[in-house]
This record gives sequence, C-alpha cells and structure tokens, in this order.
Amino acid sequence: MAQVELIMPKMGESVAEATITSWLKEVGDTIEADESVVEIATDKVDSEVPSTAEGVLIKKLYNEGDVVQVGQAIAIIGSEGEAAAESSAAPQQAAPVTAPIAETASVASVVASEKISTTSDSGKFYSPLVKSIAEKEGISMNELEALNGSGKEGRVTKKDILDYLPNRNTAVATSAPAVAATAPAAVPAQVKAAPKKANISINAGDEIIEMDRMRKLIAAHMVNSKQTSPHVTSYVEADMTNIVNWRNKNKDAFFAREGEKITFTPIIMEAIVKAIKDFPMINVSVDGDNIIKKKNINLGMATALPSGNLIVPVIKNADQLNLTGMTKAVNDLANRARNNALVPDDIAGGTYTMTNVGSFGNVMGTPIINQPQVAIMAVGAIQKKPAVIETPAGDAIAIRHKMFLSHAYDHRVVDGALGGMFVRRVADYLEQFDVNREI
Repeated sequence: MAQVELIMPKMGESVAEATITSWLKEVGDTIEADESVVEIATDKVDSEVPSTAEGVLIKKLYNEGDVVQVGQAIAIIGSEGEAAAESSAAPQQAAPVTAPIAETASVASVVASEKISTTSDSGKFYSPLVKSIAEKEGISMNELEALNGSGKEGRVTKKDILDYLPNRNTAVATSAPAVAATAPAAVPAQVKAAPKKANISINAGDEIIEMDRMRKLIAAHMVNSKQTSPHVTSYVEADMTNIVNWRNKNKDAFFAREGEKITFTPIIMEAIVKAIKDFPMINVSVDGDNIIKKKNINLGMATALPSGNLIVPVIKNADQLNLTGMTKAVNDLANRARNNALVPDDIAGGTYTMTNVGSFGNVMGTPIINQPQVAIMAVGAIQKKPAVIETPAGDAIAIRHKMFLSHAYDHRVVDGALGGMFVRRVADYLEQFDVNREI
C-alpha cells in the first residue's frame, strides 16, 4: 500500500499547535481505520488522533512532549513490509517546528531577556519554540545548558522548559553570577525579581504528589492573572425568590418538553448578558495601552472536573440565545467537560466568565480573572433568610431566597463605579424576573 501521513488535525480556529502526550501505538503495530494512534493536548483539552487509513505504524515523526503545528505530519502508516524495512534504520526526528507559546504557560520574567542561539557552544540544539520561551522568560543560555532535556539526544523540549519554570528560583540562585554576567547592567524598574521560594519542610508520612499537566497550566494561568491585573471585588446580595418560585413551578414541564433540566446557571447567565449590553466596557480586553472592546458576548462557565481540576468552556454569542437555548448550551458544555469530550475551540474566545461557587455550598467567593478578560463573577449558594420587604401595608419581615454575587474586575480599566454598577445591574435583572414568564 502507499504510505499515508497521519496529520495533526485542525482543532478550531484558535488552536495552532498541540503537544504529543502519549503514543498509543508503537512502530510495527497494526492499526485499523479510525483507531486512535496518539494522544495530544492543547492548553487544557486532551484528545486522541485517529488513523485515517488501515495499515501498520512504520514511523513516528515526533516524540512524546514535542509540540507540533496543526497540519504537520506526525506519523507514517504503511504496509507490514515497509515497517520491517524501517525498523532496521534509526527513526529520523522531524525538523523543529516554530509555534506560538501557549497563553496559559506565561509567567513573569525575573531577568532581562537574552538572545538564545540555535546551537550552543556545547553543541546542544534548541528549537525556535524553546528559544522563544527562554527569551520571553529571561532564561539565560547558561540556564538552558544546565537543563536535562527529555527529547531525542537530550534535546530540551517545551515540556522540559515549562516544567523548569515553577522551580526556577532555586536554580537561578545557584547560577546568579552567570546570569549577572550576561544581563544588561540596568534592569527595567517594572521587572521585579520573583519572590523567594518558601522553605517547605517534609516530615515522615508526608505524601509528595506531582502536579499533573492541567494543574501546572492552571497554576501558571492563575499566577499570571494576579501579576497582570490589579483585582478589585464588589459584592451584592440578590433576592432570588421570584426565580426560585418560577423554577420550582416550571422545571418539570420544561424537562418533559425539552428533555433538559433547567438550573439556575442559565437564568443567571441571561441576567449577566443583559447587564453586559448595558455596560459594554465590561466586555473588553487590554492590549498594552489599548482597550479592545469586544463585539461578541462569549460567556465562559467555570466547570469543575472529576479530577478536581477546572476548565472554562465558552458559550459563543450568548446574547443571541433565549433561555431554552442557553439552558441547552450550559448542559451540553458541562456534560462534555465532565466526560473529557470538549474540543479546543470550546474553551477559546471567552469575553466574560461566571463561576458558581454555590455548587459547593459556598455563599461567597473572590474569583481570579480569566485572562485576557477583565472581569469575572462568582455566584454563591441560594439561602433562605429573614429579610425586610416593602408591602402595600408597610414594611414586613419575610423568608426570602438570597444569593451573593461577587464581581472581580481589572482595576487598570474597570473602576469601582463601573464594576459596582455592573454587579448591581445583574442583581436588578435577577430580582425583576417575571414570575409569569412562559417557558
């Protein structure tokens, strides 16, 4: 049979690269059409690449941990005879591929960037991607030389350099003279040294658990957000009594008609969309000294996974959905997230995020902004409380269903007035919910 290239598939307009995490087949293994050959990962989503042809895996073009651009060949599939011929020769590594750095892998630089050569004095080769990360993070050639690469012939891969970053402080301290010799005499004032790593004692019986890949990405993303955005949080307590009563009255009929459970999440998201239309400067991103005002309203919904990690699938053009459409979108993304069935484009393009801390019984939270957005809202658990209400006969105390809204925003571009008015407007829409609304 003619040899067939297994291509890194397109995984959405926003995804340009993926990392090979695990080969499911070895050279010489028989492969059925549509059978999975290799596991790949983008910033947060893991998936498998199926074979487009039946045959035998005769060559792997990349190693585990390598980053491959969409459209590049990652393996060769052929006949059994061709596999035997290939096995007698050493497999050739594909040429390094230049690819963009994953957004969530960024952390603050601790020294000024140094130009990294493709080949070092010791003869080690560094791919354009590794060079780019090193220069962005201020990693010197001396530091790179000290890294033990896991790639072919000890080559430093993207995974190696990203795994090194969280533990870099200790390594930098031991090689400070070399860094000082290569760095410019004056470091810009805005570039600050990373905080000293805490001295953690390990006692008998303590368990050391290495972070998985997703947890490392989440950790880097959260640190980057705190370093990027000065966070301010405003709080409002909303009266959810009308919504609770309406849902209790209509949830069974909704399920019978749509085959979907209606939760509070899509109702709250609907109120957020309305408030964004009233205050469009919440729906922005920051690019240097420019503010990018987003045309589309793409709502992210933070979702906890069975592993304990967190992922944020996005409802695109949420302002174009009615309550039924919003409910179906929320349920679909939540189910696919928990079943590891999201595609990379499902988590891209968000312009505002909501996280439901109330699902864990929490009444309030201080969420971290999902960069490059400038705001995020946490909704707490709905609780029955005694409250003063106004009636035609005067003030009275009644049992009401109350919920806290916590709105965290980037004080570079969102001041207290805008951030406070926005969360108040969301609460107003929730409290004014029409109890006679048709489903």
